[in-house]
Amino acid sequence: MIAQLTNQLMTLDEFLDWYPDGYGRYELHTGVLFEMQPTGTHEQVAGFLGVKFGVQIERFDLPYIIPRQAFIQPINTDKTCYIPDVVVFDYDALNDEPLWKKRSIITQGKTVKLIVEVVSTNWQDDYANKLVDYEKLAIPEYWIVDYLGLGGKRHIGNPKQPTISIYQLIDNEYQVQQFRGEEMIISSVFPELKIPANQIFNVGK
Repeated sequence: MIAQLTNQLMTLDEFLDWYPDGYGRYELHTGVLFEMQPTGTHEQVAGFLGVKFGVQIERFDLPYIIPRQAFIQPINTDKTCYIPDVVVFDYDALNDEPLWKKRSIITQGKTVKLIVEVVSTNWQDDYANKLVDYEKLAIPEYWIVDYLGLGGKRHIGNPKQPTISIYQLIDNEYQVQQFRGEEMIISSVFPELKIPANQIFNVGK
């Protein structure tokens, strides 16, 4: 779930200066402050994927890291900032991020290898605003894990059912492939990852 905290608009700098240290998760959407209020099952799904990605990174000695929490700033705005449920960074590219060491903010899409958003009741953000912003940043792979089948029918079909939508950046545009039931996930970032979609869904039951 997501809750708007105030009607007062904030800039990104104001948001970061305000941000409480050590607790809570908040995002800034076009100047409006929201508190992210994930359920336990939402966190189970995100944690499961983080572990699976970590195994791939260690097994194949990939130069990636998974931060506990990091901000993604879309291009051409100082009023929006997202905290993905799971994000994988290119470790070496962090050296070129001007705000990383001070604010843990990513401003360049080349630093990001993969982002996962686990769908909650505010599913519109994942399928609309974040999708557009991540595409503009040229983030190569974006997962929308709709483990409860909450998204609109135009996104996950009719009848609605649990769906994982994986967007790959091809010629600067996202192309989507969807996975349901026993279908095996296909990831260009982690090509050796062998997980059926329903294994991910079952974590959130």
